[in-house]
Amino acid sequence: MRTDLTTSTSTSTSAAAAVAAVAAVRNLGILAHVDAGKTTVTERVLFLTGAVHKRGEVHEGTTVTDFDPQERDRGITIFAAAVSCRWDGHLLNLIDTPGHVDFADEVERSLRVLDGAVAVFDAVAGVEPQSESVWRQADRHGVPRIAFVNKMDRPGADLDAAVASIREKLHPAPLAVQLPIGREGAFTGVVDLVGMRALTWPDGAAPGEGCQVGDVPEEFAQEAGRRRQALAEAVAELHPAALEEYCATGTLTPGALTDALRRLTGSGQAVVVLCGAAYRDRGVEPLLDAVTAYLPSPLDVPPVRGEFDGAPQERAADPEQPFSALVFKVTASTTGRLVGLRIYSGTLRKGDTVLDARTGRTERIGRILRVQADRHTETDTATAGDIVAVVGPKGARAGATLCDPRAPLVLEPAVAADPVVTVAVEARRSADTDRLAAALARLTEEDPSLVAGTDPEGGRRTLSGLGELHLEVAVEKLRRAGLEVAVGRPRVAYRETLAAAVTGLVLRHVKQDGGSGQFAHIVVDVAPLGEPGADGFEFRSTVTGGRVPPEFVQAVEAGCRDALADGPLGHPVTGVRVTLTDGATHVKDSSDLAFRTAGRLALREALRRGGPLLLEPVAEVTATVPPESVGGVLGDLSARRGRVHGSAPRGGGAVLTATVPLAELFGYAGALRGRTQGRGTFTTRPAGYAPAPRAQQR
Repeated sequence: MRTDLTTSTSTSTSAAAAVAAVAAVRNLGILAHVDAGKTTVTERVLFLTGAVHKRGEVHEGTTVTDFDPQERDRGITIFAAAVSCRWDGHLLNLIDTPGHVDFADEVERSLRVLDGAVAVFDAVAGVEPQSESVWRQADRHGVPRIAFVNKMDRPGADLDAAVASIREKLHPAPLAVQLPIGREGAFTGVVDLVGMRALTWPDGAAPGEGCQVGDVPEEFAQEAGRRRQALAEAVAELHPAALEEYCATGTLTPGALTDALRRLTGSGQAVVVLCGAAYRDRGVEPLLDAVTAYLPSPLDVPPVRGEFDGAPQERAADPEQPFSALVFKVTASTTGRLVGLRIYSGTLRKGDTVLDARTGRTERIGRILRVQADRHTETDTATAGDIVAVVGPKGARAGATLCDPRAPLVLEPAVAADPVVTVAVEARRSADTDRLAAALARLTEEDPSLVAGTDPEGGRRTLSGLGELHLEVAVEKLRRAGLEVAVGRPRVAYRETLAAAVTGLVLRHVKQDGGSGQFAHIVVDVAPLGEPGADGFEFRSTVTGGRVPPEFVQAVEAGCRDALADGPLGHPVTGVRVTLTDGATHVKDSSDLAFRTAGRLALREALRRGGPLLLEPVAEVTATVPPESVGGVLGDLSARRGRVHGSAPRGGGAVLTATVPLAELFGYAGALRGRTQGRGTFTTRPAGYAPAPRAQQR
C-alpha cells in the first residue's frame, strides 16, 4: 500500500512538473520591415541570455541567425531561423523572420506555429510598408504581439510619433509602458511606467553588463506620473477587472496593471509598446521581461484544432495527450533532411514511429535536435510546446501533420502564396540536366512558394516565385551547389477575369455512347466579383424546389473551379461570381460527373461570351529619395506606368508612394540608384492585380 501511494505521488509530481515546464515556454517570432533591426535585436537577446558569448553584427556577417552565405553577403534575412535561449526561468524558442516582401512565405509558415511575436519598428520611420504586411499576417493567424520601437538613438527618433503611426495604421490601442530618458544620441534609458523606476545603460558600460535600476530622475518625474496615470486609465477602459480597481482606488497597482496588460495582449485588444536601441544594447532586458510577462505560453492559447475523416478534434498542450505536430520547415540537402516541427501535444521520443496524416505513411524518428540556427544539439525527447528538428521522415513536407498512428489528426497548414514571377532555367551542360531537376526538386521542397515547371511552348524548365529577389536567391543557390545555369528574362504571372456579366446562360450536357449516359441541365449567371482586379471566386445557388439536388450543386461548383485553371487567354481566372439559378436532372443519366462537366463548360462559355480581361500583378512601391531627386524619380515611375499616390518629407529626404505594374519593376533597383547617386532606396509589397493595357489584351 505504501509503495502504491509513493508511485502515485511520484507520477502526479512528474506530470505537474511537465505542465509547469510547458507553462514556462514562450514561442515567439521577431517581425519587422527590412532594416528595422530585428536580427540585431535577436543577436542581443542571445548574448544577454548567455546563448552566445560574443555579439554578432549584421554588417560584419557574424550573426547567428543570418548564417547562410547569401544572407551574410546581402546583409538581409532570407530564411527564417530558429534559436533557443533561457531568461528568468523561461525557455524562449525564437524565430527570426525575413523582412523583405519576397520572403513573406517564410514569415507565413513561421507564424503558423508561433504563440506570440515581437514587432520591431524603426523609431524614425515608424510603421513601414512591410511592417504593415507582416502585422496583417499575424492578424490572420491570431498571434498576440508586443511592439519594440528600435533605434531610439538615431536623429529624428520619436517614440510618440511611432506609437501614433501604430495607432493609425495597425492597432487602435497601442499602450506605451515606457518613457525614454534622453533623445536621439543622448538616449540612455527608459522609465518603466508599470513599476515607476528608471532603467539606464550608462555610456562606456561593457556589453552585457546590464541595466542600472534606480529612482525616476526628478526632471522626468512629473511627465512619468502623467503617463502612468494615462496608461492606467487606458487599461481600465479595456479591462473590466482593472476598471473595478481603478474606480475604487483611482489607480492600478503594478501587479494589477501587469496582469491586465497580459490579458489584453493575449486577447489582441491592446499592444504593449516598449523602446530601445538594440545596437547599443539598450532596452533589450526589459523587452525580455515583457516577453515573459505579457506573451502567452502554449498553455495560454486555445487547444489546437484539426480533423480526421471529417470529424473535428482538439489537442491541448499536454505532454500526456496523444502526439501531434506540424511541419513548418524542411531543410533538404545532399547529406540528409532536417524537418522542423512545432509539437502541439504529447511527447516525442527518439525512435518513435509517427504517422504523416495527409499521406498515410508512417515515418521513424531517427534523431531529435534542439536547433540553434545552423547548429544542433541532440536530445532524446521533446514535448508539447517545443519547436525542434527531427531526422528520419523522408516524405514529410512543409504543412504536413505528424501524429500518433493510434490517434490520427490533420492540422491546417499555412497556405503558400501564389507565384507572380517566372524565369526559364537551363543547365549550360547537357550532363547537368538531371542534376538540375534534382536541385529544383530540393529547392521547392524547402520553399513551397517556389514552383518548378516546364514552359509549354519551348519545353524549358521554369522556376516561379514571389519576386525578382526571391528568384535571384534561388538561382544563386543552384550555382553555389556547383550547377552552371542560364536564366531567362523574368516574366510576370498574368490572370484573367470576366469583362462583362452574362445572365441566363443555359448549358445542357447530354452524352450517350452505350451504357449509362450523362445528363445535366443548368442555368447560371456569371458576373465579375467587384472591380476589375478583384481576387477570388464565389459560387452560390438560388435553385428552389429540389430541381438540382445538393450533391449536384456541389458538382457544378467543382466544375466551375476546374475551369478557373485556364481561361481563354491561357491564364488562371479570378474575380468571378457564379450563381446557379435553375436546372434539371434525368432519373437515370444524371451524375456528379455530368454536372461537374456542365459547370466547367458553362463557365468557359460565359468567359467567351462576356469577354476575358487580362490582369497583371501590381506592387505598391515606397521610395525614399533625396529632395533634389524627387522630380526625376517621379518621372521614372510615371514612365513605368506607375500611379503616384503621395509624397511626404522624412529625415531630410522625401518618401514617394506609387502603384506600379510588377513587370515594369525588373531592374528598378539599378535605375533608382542611378537617378539618386546611390542614395535612394525602395521597398515593394503586392497590391493585387489590375487590368493590363489594351495592347497586351490582344
